[in-house]
Amino acid sequence: MAGTLEPLILDFLEWLAAEPRSNRDALDAWRTSCPRLTVWEDAIEAGYVTRVQDPAFGEMVRVTASGLTFLEASGRGRANAAR
Repeated sequence: MAGTLEPLILDFLEWLAAEPRSNRDALDAWRTSCPRLTVWEDAIEAGYVTRVQDPAFGEMVRVTASGLTFLEASGRGRANAAR
């Protein structure tokens, strides 16, 4: 993963982890037309994000356990929020 995208991926994961997000909300908020900013694709490819079908809310986007571990290791996860 390109080092320049890592902070953006962490921002994306923090945003997703803060509250439930629909696939539509995530695409609207994190859409880009720049081929060099592949935050969404890189997060999915790295296994940090997954799409799930929720019977009540439709398609949702969630941070995976791997994504939460990545956030924690960066010092930006929930366990580090109280520090």
